Amino acid sequence: MSTDSDVIKRSRDSPRAFGDLFHRHAVVVHRYIARRAGTEVADEVMSETFLVAFERRERFDHTYTDARPWLYGIATTLLAAHRRREARHLNALARAAEREDDDDGLGRVAARADATADIRRIAVRIRALSEGDRDVLLLHAWADLTNEQIATALNIPVGTVRSRLSRARQTLRQSAAGTTSKETDHGRVDAAATA
Repeated sequence: MSTDSDVIKRSRDSPRAFGDLFHRHAVVVHRYIARRAGTEVADEVMSETFLVAFERRERFDHTYTDARPWLYGIATTLLAAHRRREARHLNALARAAEREDDDDGLGRVAARADATADIRRIAVRIRALSEGDRDVLLLHAWADLTNEQIATALNIPVGTVRSRLSRARQTLRQSAAGTTSKETDHGRVDAAATA
């Protein structure tokens, strides 16, 4: 099987060959975009991603055989134009999780309530990250890229990827610890008030 680099080289003389790249990666690129900005944006941004890739195929660095980091980089750049939609999507996810109700038993209701609270807190924490930290974290978590592939996708040094990923994880951990601590303290106050 030919590499992505081979397909891109072939597409210079035969533009239809670029379709092979689309067929190889459209599903994963679409999934990544949908997770970041919602399904209503994913089709449009995915189409734009492959259009930009096709237009810039002459600039592809053929030292890489896998085009996914390059495609994710293009998609991430295009998503910057959709940041407001992404924030609205995360807010909607948190609200939807809050509204969900299940009448199939108290155990399920309690479990769903806990999951709803967790989703809401995670969405708020991710949205609060800086744009650069959020991009690195989501490329790592949702696109399953390595640090080197993220560096390629975002055109930043690998060390910057490592520091942003570490900072994002630390921020999320600290935020989670702060919430847990506040909830525990609040729970103690409630327990003391009812005793």
